[in-house]
Amino acid sequence: MNLIISTVMQEKQRISFMIEKYEKTMNGLPRGSISERHVGDKTYYYLKYRNGKKVISKYISPDKVEKLREDIEKRKHTEAMLSSLRKEKALADKFLGGVL
Repeated sequence: MNLIISTVMQEKQRISFMIEKYEKTMNGLPRGSISERHVGDKTYYYLKYRNGKKVISKYISPDKVEKLREDIEKRKHTEAMLSSLRKEKALADKFLGGVL
């Protein structure tokens, strides 16, 4: 087998493994965004996300806001990585489909 084809097949396997790993990671992370609402001198935090056509808004206690922000950023990063990996996998599939 050609060295290039072998390398692309190995890379496709690695990409598939990484996609599976990132998808498992995303399942445990919150989706949506944090919004603030100021009432008088107090600030209330809400996690807002879409469930179908509905927008869900859940109250967040102030002590959990920073952790939630970190998790949302981690989810955004994971989504970006998944998108990139899926494009790479499609390219590898296209290459291998034309060769094999």
